[in-house]
Amino acid sequence: MFIRNESFYSFRRSYPVVTTLVAIHLILFLWMNLLPGGGSILALGIGDNYAVANGEYWRLITPIFLHIGLGHVVFNSFSLVIFGPALERMLGKWKFLLIYLLSGIIANIATYYLGGLSYYHLGASGAIFGLFGIYLYMILNRKDLIDQANSQLVMIILVIGLVMTFVNSNINILAHLFGLIGGAALAPIILAGAHPYHAYQHVYDEQEVTFNPNRWRRRQINPRVFGRVFWILLIGLVLVGFLTQLF
Repeated sequence: MFIRNESFYSFRRSYPVVTTLVAIHLILFLWMNLLPGGGSILALGIGDNYAVANGEYWRLITPIFLHIGLGHVVFNSFSLVIFGPALERMLGKWKFLLIYLLSGIIANIATYYLGGLSYYHLGASGAIFGLFGIYLYMILNRKDLIDQANSQLVMIILVIGLVMTFVNSNINILAHLFGLIGGAALAPIILAGAHPYHAYQHVYDEQEVTFNPNRWRRRQINPRVFGRVFWILLIGLVLVGFLTQLF
């Protein structure tokens, strides 16, 4: 469900919304930091509660796509690549895009009303926590859509994310919490008619190299050990991503 073994071509065809969102993250980040006019992009798009109070309502949406630091954009994009594809496949591209944007907007509205007029913010974290909210709802109420192993992984990452939310003073706590709540609250509606991820057909490139379990058998590597090592490495990468935001 969360293991990615597609080629870039197959990934792009199978998950066009995730691919487009990540591309927007990276393009805007490079524009803001390397190209002329980048400062204007930041000034016009950053979440500025005082500006929202004065009618600049687009700032409830634009912060979802902007990131100020390399660690910030890499971590959020990495999280989207790992946890977004399964939901895009299960919900369909339009429902997935809708829940992603709504979660981010709910997080930004909460930040506006509870964060104070002098508060500034940006980043896709609220929208990404909205995706975790959907997974949390699955774990609690739609166990037919997610197996135990993936449920455990989601809960581990979610607990780590919530802990780091309160440890790091630079994180928008309101966005994380209300993104999570928004995603979970909308999940019963958005998951109507959804089927487990493995029930959907996936797009593959006939020329791509994919995982061959027989290769590991010849080398006498225990698949369970391989799986544990993979999850440890994945969780380690996520932890590194969180820690880079501390500095």
